[in-house]
Amino acid sequence: MNQKKVIRVRDVMVNAYVMIDGIATVKEGIRLAREHVVKVLVVNKRYDDDEYGIVLMNDIAKKILAQNRSVERSNIYEIMTKPALSVAPDMNVKYCARLFERFGISRAPVIEDGKIIGIVSYNNIVLNGMALEG
Repeated sequence: MNQKKVIRVRDVMVNAYVMIDGIATVKEGIRLAREHVVKVLVVNKRYDDDEYGIVLMNDIAKKILAQNRSVERSNIYEIMTKPALSVAPDMNVKYCARLFERFGISRAPVIEDGKIIGIVSYNNIVLNGMALEG
């Protein structure tokens, strides 16, 4: 019997994300996203027992631009999703994709030992995972 190689989240995740403080303005978030060419901002914990938050560029479009709110006067904490649904680096990518589908998300932080080590998205799973599958 020919067994398929299990592709893990750590095999397909990327390190392209930016940490931001929740008190930062949305304008600062946009600047950082442009500067680092990322589609996700990870909102840092405020203290040890806090959780990470996440802001996607579509959050900014839906919650700020579409509602005609000011990027200079809106803060990241106002539009972030917290706690961010995260995944473990050793999770099989097929289960990660199922988790994304079940919760209606498209990307998530990858957390190991309480620290973010990367970001995984549907694009990473499909484009990188299928390449590894051969």
